[in-house]
This record gives sequence, structure tokens and C-alpha cells, in this order.
Amino acid sequence: MKKVLLPTDFSDNAMNSIVFALEFFKYDNCEFYFLHVYEDEVYNTHKLSESKSFDELKLMSSKKSSKNLESLLEKVSTIAPHKRFSYNIISAYNSLLDEANKVVIEKNIDLIVMGTKGEGANHAYAFGSNTLQVLKYVSCPVLVIPEAYEYTQPKKVLFPTNFLIPYKRRELKLLYTMLKPFRSIIDVIYIAKYSNLSRRQVDNKEFLKGEFEDLQINFVNADDKDISGAISNYIEAHNIDLLVMVNTSHSYLEDMLFRSKVDDISLHTNIPFLALQNIRRTS
Repeated sequence: MKKVLLPTDFSDNAMNSIVFALEFFKYDNCEFYFLHVYEDEVYNTHKLSESKSFDELKLMSSKKSSKNLESLLEKVSTIAPHKRFSYNIISAYNSLLDEANKVVIEKNIDLIVMGTKGEGANHAYAFGSNTLQVLKYVSCPVLVIPEAYEYTQPKKVLFPTNFLIPYKRRELKLLYTMLKPFRSIIDVIYIAKYSNLSRRQVDNKEFLKGEFEDLQINFVNADDKDISGAISNYIEAHNIDLLVMVNTSHSYLEDMLFRSKVDDISLHTNIPFLALQNIRRTS
């Protein structure tokens, strides 16, 4: 059974990602955890309020959070009343980052699914700040759903990799079970000036191939110095439905997420994005 964590702020954007997850996993046995944190809400309200004490505001936010989660639970139970699904709600006075890490460890979560705001007029931002923090610091695969994205079966999947890191079998199994019902085609793209691989890269490539033996997997080489540009161009040219990247040391995604400050990130995508192998960071 897959365990899926769905953070929510009760916005349309968050609801869209929830609906996507319910549709995406309709063939699976899943345990969903809907999480709402309200620490920021309490602090922000306290700045504006002169008539209520901090403890009063905290209690009010707690009741409001629980009530909204109960309403959400009723809604999703109507949308997806599958016997294969079970639902849980978590309300916490905490930051999203700390509570997500806590739940991931305590509940042995397989995947986090969350929405992200659109880029709007400022094209320097690829992800919202909350999504970015989860991508960077929570030790769990994260599936990001663009704002207002309408569910589409992941028939075509792009997996950029440099083959430098050993993949985690648990996460490749997760990806395989996610894609198998749709008979997805996976394009694995290696972006480098030279196509020759080291012994380590060859071994990692063969391991990757073996984990998806029942699915069609194509290996593609691309000579391009601009990794994010090459990925974006491939997505557009080949009608890709899902982008999958590994986030660990010496990976393409690590370079994009950690090489500079938030507003310098250059990866922009209008399709769902799955980050695998997130590892705990200290900076």
C-alpha cells in the first residue's frame, strides 16, 4: 500500500493537486494523509490583532484547521469513495517543513504530492517558496503539480540523469508502480558533450534499465551546456506528460536547486514534476 502525504492550505491550488493525486492513484491501494499546518497563520494574525492573546489565536487557528480538514475529508470521500483508499487528517501547530519531515518519518511516507503557484509575471521563480523548501530539505520523493494543471495520464515520461549516482531501488519501484498502469514510455536523457560513459555510469544505466523491464525505455544523448534549457526543449518537442529527476549529490537537480538563491532557479515546467531521492540537508 502506498502512503501519500498531501499538504494543504485549503486553496484551489492545493485542492487541484489533491484531485490529481486521487485520479493518478485510482488503480492503487493508498493511504492518504492530508496535512495542514497553522503556525504561520497564528503569528501573522497576532501581528494584526490587539484584542486577543497569542494563546487565544492559537486555539482559534487549531479549531479552524481541524474544521477545514474535516470538510476536506468529506469532499474527497465523495470524489473518490474507493475501497482501495483510506484517509487521515493531520492538523499541526508547526512549520510545513518540520511537520512534513516528522510525518514522513513517523508514517513511513512513500510520496509527497503538492501544488505550486504559476510563474506569473516573474519568470525567475520556478516553484513557490513552500514547495521549494520541501523539494530541498524533506527526505522523501515529491510530486509537484503546477497550478490549474488538468489531470493527464503520464503516457510520456522524461527522466534526465547523468548516471553518476546509484539509484534507490525503493524509489525506482515506486516510480515503476506509478507508471505501469499507464504503460508509460520513459525517455532517459543524458545531457553531456561526450556520450562515452564510465564503468560506474554504465552499471547505473543497466540497473535503471532492469528496474523498468516491463516498460518501454529509450536512452537519448543530448549535447547541450544548458541542462535546464535542454530539458525544457525536450519536454515541448516530445509532448512529455511527467518530468522525473533525482535530487542527490552530483545530480542535475541538485545543481539547479542548490547552486544559487531561490530567485536564480531556471527550471520551468508546466507539467507534473517528480523529484526522487531527496536527502536531508543542513544548509
